[in-house]
Amino acid sequence: MNWKVVLAVLTGNVIFMASSYTMLIPFLPMYLTHELGVPFEDVNLWSGAVFSASFIVSAIMAPIWGRLADTRGKRLMAIRASLLLSVSYFLGGVVTSPLELVGMRTFQGFAAGLWPMDLAIMTLYAPPDKLGVCLGVMQSAMTAGGVIGPLLGGVLAEAFGMRASFFVASAALMLNCIVFIFVIKEPPDPSRKEAADRKKDAPSAFALLRVPVLRTLLFSSATMQMVILILQPIMTTYITTLAGDLPNIIFVSGLIFSLGGFAGVIAAPGWGWFGQHKGYLLAASIAIPLAGVGLFIQGSVTNLYVYGAMQFVCGLFFCGVHPSLNALLAKNTAPSVKGSIFGLMFAAQQIGSILGPVLGGAVATWLGMKYVFYVAGLVLFSLAIFLRSHKKLIEGT
Repeated sequence: MNWKVVLAVLTGNVIFMASSYTMLIPFLPMYLTHELGVPFEDVNLWSGAVFSASFIVSAIMAPIWGRLADTRGKRLMAIRASLLLSVSYFLGGVVTSPLELVGMRTFQGFAAGLWPMDLAIMTLYAPPDKLGVCLGVMQSAMTAGGVIGPLLGGVLAEAFGMRASFFVASAALMLNCIVFIFVIKEPPDPSRKEAADRKKDAPSAFALLRVPVLRTLLFSSATMQMVILILQPIMTTYITTLAGDLPNIIFVSGLIFSLGGFAGVIAAPGWGWFGQHKGYLLAASIAIPLAGVGLFIQGSVTNLYVYGAMQFVCGLFFCGVHPSLNALLAKNTAPSVKGSIFGLMFAAQQIGSILGPVLGGAVATWLGMKYVFYVAGLVLFSLAIFLRSHKKLIEGT
């Protein structure tokens, strides 16, 4: 298949995947209180459990799915993930208790793994001199889904109730499954004999983790994801406190949450171009501390409109980090282990996603919600220093 066709198809795939996720995840605290009867004083605790349940299982399964992708086919693993995610979203629309919602999210963790397969397939089709742009476009698609999802979720919740969002998400993932079955082909790979040999000789996840540069990049990816998930569980609640008695609060929350996505759609291709021409490490080293500054400002404001503006500004910088780290991972791995390394990347992000809600919930409960932004900003400053201190390791391979 032509790489441009693959990029176009996977871009649509990622938009469906991301919008299905973000039309639901920001509103889970409201889903717990409005639909499942959780008292307001317990919502932070249940939100942490619901967020983390998926990530624990997916962190365990991601390296397994990644290795199977290298030995059985990346397209097959993408079909598996799309189908099971579709089932999980449908189940989310019929749960009747917070414990059942935790169970659904646990199954969703088992089903997860579509994004790393999208990345693995794209890095194998993309010409080397177009890798940064391709990953930037895919990140732009991811953030476009981040724009569409909360807006669509807010509209559906206001018009039909929050359960409707789960059923729409289920239909979108089923469409993704159909596209992988009938449109996308398995990416270029070694001959069948080499593939058969690779099944025997493919390095394990532990072997890949012993490579210092890969370990450094995976740690950075996990830390970045932890920062993102520190904020997500408290975001809609924090917006509600700033909004006061503003009507249509679910729609307003979705709109403000989407502003970071709007910014990402605009900026992500530019970060991809910058990384391609100036260096992916430099791109990440600039984007990370600037995002940290934005978070500090967000935690300090008391006006909803200023907060929304800073949400947009932070989105301009956040979208430059993961594509840069993904490109560095792709450049440092052979085609035969692309599935494994992006499976490990996804597992690392899931570990960060486990730690993020727990840390964010604890800080919000004991210190107050604004301190979550300060903690997240400090973590980003530390991550920027960490990456710069490993510059020779990352760029010397």
